Amino acid sequence: MKESYRARGPHRRRAAYRVRQGGRAPRAPHGTETRHVTLPGHELLLALKTPNVLIQVEGLAGRSQLTLPKAVQRDPIRGHIEHVDLILVRRGEKVTVEVPIQVTGEVEPGGLLDQQMVRLAVEAEATQIPQGIAVNVAGMEIGAAVHAGELDLPSGVTLAAEPEALVLHVLAAPTAEQIEAELGEVPAAEEEATVPESVPGAEAATPDEPAG
Repeated sequence: MKESYRARGPHRRRAAYRVRQGGRAPRAPHGTETRHVTLPGHELLLALKTPNVLIQVEGLAGRSQLTLPKAVQRDPIRGHIEHVDLILVRRGEKVTVEVPIQVTGEVEPGGLLDQQMVRLAVEAEATQIPQGIAVNVAGMEIGAAVHAGELDLPSGVTLAAEPEALVLHVLAAPTAEQIEAELGEVPAAEEEATVPESVPGAEAATPDEPAG
């Protein structure tokens, strides 16, 4: 990805706005020093759809360099990228990142999967970051659990989270009776209308007699 970049001075918030209006996103690569540069907004948006994507930046400090996104700020309404923090990385360098946990399969009938962790912190070579960590729960019984230290990691990838951290476990699915008890009983509708009490001294109403 080719870039055009420039230093941003005291009015960098207004400068960032002008950059976004022009279809480019500001970003700050981190290495020996912080630089404020801009990248094509549409290309960057497409690239960031891939978790932990490596972005090759041409022309940074006069050469091509690999960067890794660390933080992305988006407009909460329009969704466009407002700011990206990138870290300079080198081939062979180890980095700590969070990768998605990808669950496949179905637990045994009557079981309910409770996933406590959706991303896992791992350490891997910058150019060998896995797209995700697969967990197959097919046939897992009620009461079974998977902890971070039990996950099957790709070669060259090491765990950066606590091994005892709970990733997921299988609970007993609630029965209809339990759900009903949890929600509470719904009062039944009255089948008959309430008859109003008679007023003392008042005559009972009688049907009109037919005309003679």
